[in-house]
Amino acid sequence: MADTEKLRATDELDRADPEGAIAEAARRCSNWGRWGDDDVYGTLNFLDDAARVRAGALIRQGRSFSLSQRFDMDGPQKGWRRRTNPVHTMLDTGTDAEAGIQGFPHGIGGADDVVAMPLQCSTQWDGLGHIFDHGRAWNGRRAGEVVTSAGDAVTGIETVADRIVGRGVLLDVGRAIGVDAELPDGFAITADHLEETIRAQGATATVGRGDIVCVRTGQLARTRREGWNDYAGGPAPGLSFTTADWLHRSEIAAIATDTWGFEVRPNEFDNAFQPLHQVVIPNMGLFVGEMWDLDALAEHCAVDGVYEFFLTAAPLPVTGAVGAPVNPIAVK
Repeated sequence: MADTEKLRATDELDRADPEGAIAEAARRCSNWGRWGDDDVYGTLNFLDDAARVRAGALIRQGRSFSLSQRFDMDGPQKGWRRRTNPVHTMLDTGTDAEAGIQGFPHGIGGADDVVAMPLQCSTQWDGLGHIFDHGRAWNGRRAGEVVTSAGDAVTGIETVADRIVGRGVLLDVGRAIGVDAELPDGFAITADHLEETIRAQGATATVGRGDIVCVRTGQLARTRREGWNDYAGGPAPGLSFTTADWLHRSEIAAIATDTWGFEVRPNEFDNAFQPLHQVVIPNMGLFVGEMWDLDALAEHCAVDGVYEFFLTAAPLPVTGAVGAPVNPIAVK
């Protein structure tokens, strides 16, 4: 259990100057041109075939964990920016089969269904076309030439459908420095907190090139007790804007959290909205996962003391989408 001092962010920001801070962080952390002018993979370039081979060797127990929330009408969305929960409708049912009204021969029957939902309504990846910085998309391209009404013609999520497989690392910050395995809403996780968590968890939590980092804050566990409330878009623990340099320096392939927005909310600047997104997605090329369910995995890691695992987290390859649902599977 942590005391008040331990739960206090250590890095200082000029709250009144988000524009300047974002511009400076974008300059320091830019990967534009690093993998060529035509690159569409961003930081997934760090996750190569050799890294996947090493990740496969981490499977020793055969225990698997789905890191996805359920996709149903009881989800977290409240309509912000027209995001709704999935609407699941049956097209054919067992009742229809019993009534013999499906029109099939020799007694065969079946069931079919359809779902309508925003692609970022539950566990998902943000694609590289999701966020822009002053009208520029990943790798310096003009945003209007990347994403139009027809979708993302350059960095659509389908371009990485076979790439997000590798070594996963859980940083259970909620358990390492929080109170009762949870961080309070509005708590900004700094690079010092991430490093403290790595030290507390030991060698298997070391983060390096090509890793897919999963950061657990404990907020999702809290919503299970108390209800969704403002989980979607409201106050939340999350990464501090000051972690941009740590994310860049570590050369990770991707990062995911158990929160709606990845970074701390309210944001750390006056009159700002998701400033860390503005740095890491269009400038760094970092893939960001949100609303991942890390609780069962975290319980297992806390017991066996191993925080690395094989992770496959392929997005649904919706052509031209700027984000997509995912059912990540961690295997230990």
